[in-house]
Amino acid sequence: MALHHASSGELINVRPYRDELATSVTRTLYNTDTLKVFRVVLPAGKQAPMHKVEGELTAQCLEGSVEFTAGDTVHVMHEGDLLCLAGNVMHGLKAIEDASVLVTLQRPTQPSGGA
Repeated sequence: MALHHASSGELINVRPYRDELATSVTRTLYNTDTLKVFRVVLPAGKQAPMHKVEGELTAQCLEGSVEFTAGDTVHVMHEGDLLCLAGNVMHGLKAIEDASVLVTLQRPTQPSGGA
């Protein structure tokens, strides 16, 4: 069965998991051709390896704490911290403690074809 992705105008709960964090998983919440919103769940010590994406993104720490590496800079993020990042910047996450992070990713629009 496919996981549910919210539709335009649908309310999405992104409150901290708290006691359920240890049993929660990363999941996409909203997904269109131009925007992707997902919640990354990382147990302490786990990481999302360095990578880059074309579009701009935001990362908001919802709970716990993470090291967010952007280029050569490491930011320690705690609950409530928000980081904005330009496209094509190498970045990665490492959980200092069990954490969840809300990521919003802009997908570049494809040029319309035709002449």
